[in-house]
Amino acid sequence: MLNPFDPNSTRRLLQQVHSRRSFFSNVYTGMAGLGLTNLLLNDLSAASKSSSSKQNKDWQPGVNETHFPAKAKRVLQIFCPGAASHMDLWEHKPSLEKYHGKPLPGEENFLSFQGKNGNLMKSPWAFKPAGESGKMSSTMLPYMSQHIDDIAFLHGMTTKTNTHGPGCVFMNTGHDTEGHPSAGAWLGYALGSENENLPAYIAIPDIRGEPPNGKANWSNGYLPAQHQAIVMNAQSPIRNLKVPQGISPKEEQATRDFLKFLDQRHAAQRPGNSDLQARIEAYELAARMQLSAPEVSNLASEPKTIHEQYGTNDPNKLKAAYARNCLLARRFLERGVRYLNLYCSSRASGVDGLLNWDAHKTLKADYERHCPIFDQPTAALLTDLKQRGLLDETLILWTTEFGRMPTHQAGTLGRDHNPDGFTCWMMGAGIKGGTSYGATDEFGRRAELNPTTVWDFYATALHLLGFQHDKLTYYNNGLDRRLTDVHGNLIKEILA
Repeated sequence: MLNPFDPNSTRRLLQQVHSRRSFFSNVYTGMAGLGLTNLLLNDLSAASKSSSSKQNKDWQPGVNETHFPAKAKRVLQIFCPGAASHMDLWEHKPSLEKYHGKPLPGEENFLSFQGKNGNLMKSPWAFKPAGESGKMSSTMLPYMSQHIDDIAFLHGMTTKTNTHGPGCVFMNTGHDTEGHPSAGAWLGYALGSENENLPAYIAIPDIRGEPPNGKANWSNGYLPAQHQAIVMNAQSPIRNLKVPQGISPKEEQATRDFLKFLDQRHAAQRPGNSDLQARIEAYELAARMQLSAPEVSNLASEPKTIHEQYGTNDPNKLKAAYARNCLLARRFLERGVRYLNLYCSSRASGVDGLLNWDAHKTLKADYERHCPIFDQPTAALLTDLKQRGLLDETLILWTTEFGRMPTHQAGTLGRDHNPDGFTCWMMGAGIKGGTSYGATDEFGRRAELNPTTVWDFYATALHLLGFQHDKLTYYNNGLDRRLTDVHGNLIKEILA
């Protein structure tokens, strides 16, 4: 036992540390040895999951991996913060063209998030048929229109809030308040990563910044802390992976062994502290990632044709940055990352619609800035996944926090917030492409045909991943918590 005030005790411990270090060094040098050793140790995550499962009567992580055979093994969730307008991107509304400039019937004096609304406003862009299905698609998304026949649109989405922060959190966690696990954390808890050298859950924020409410969108909530997302993007690779100059591999090894000894001793005295377990596991994962992360983030290894397909060298620096994030996402997915959040735009700025899709005042100018950034790189990512055979086992989710009003905001040429009707979509493993489920009314104001909720959305996603949504639970504060709260219905119509 280490006595910090006893020099002999410390000396004996350091001798043991150096003895282990010497053994590892004879096998591998530096962190390679530590990485290999950690792969041979019992995984702390599994131990943590086994402990949690004792409180869970319905499902045991690591024991019953799925409730039934899964169609999807992994998830790519593409998120466009700012509330992307459904009637300007995905859901064609001829009545907006017909009645452009006239009041919205029955809601002439409606007050939305930022106040009074003006008259109906048609989309600034034409729609035209796309694919064999003939689905009407905005001409602002020419690359994405090539995937129309693979996508299942949910045009009757509804949400609980008309505020960006709670809306983003609700779309990611199934709850409109912070402190709940994100969908990615749930899946990481349930299945872990397919690659022990990479995290199960990664969030890739836009170069322009984090989405509204920031890290709450990829939080572990009350799940063990190791299930929160690791955050990185192509512009800001993982920090602190390299050993500082002046520190030899032997010194680094000895330091890590000593730190591990102290951490494990501390953890043994505090078995219920998931934050500490997560920190220990993070150190071990960091050691393994020193071997894997430099390779996976090396976009220069991709052929020129791939870079051209994605647009990574586009003159538009924001588009090129997002394109590099899309390419990084594909590299992570093909190496076994279980859940990946990919963001296109960030939180609001002093000018509405400048950094995200929140087009309150100048819809046309804002979307003519955002659509080109989103369109080609996203379509290239989908094409790349399909050509590599990854789409067969990858579920793609496109999400935003709510929709926009069919009217213009009074005194502006933009649209206000609309939580009563918007569009999300799914694609990939287990999805019936070329379909549309639900619809808003003729103007796009409210979900009218087959309204769906965020809980329905995730109940369906979890089904494709092999889980019965009301059985994937975690006991917390007297309740069996779940991603779908106490709601959720499977949307069978979009399943292949």
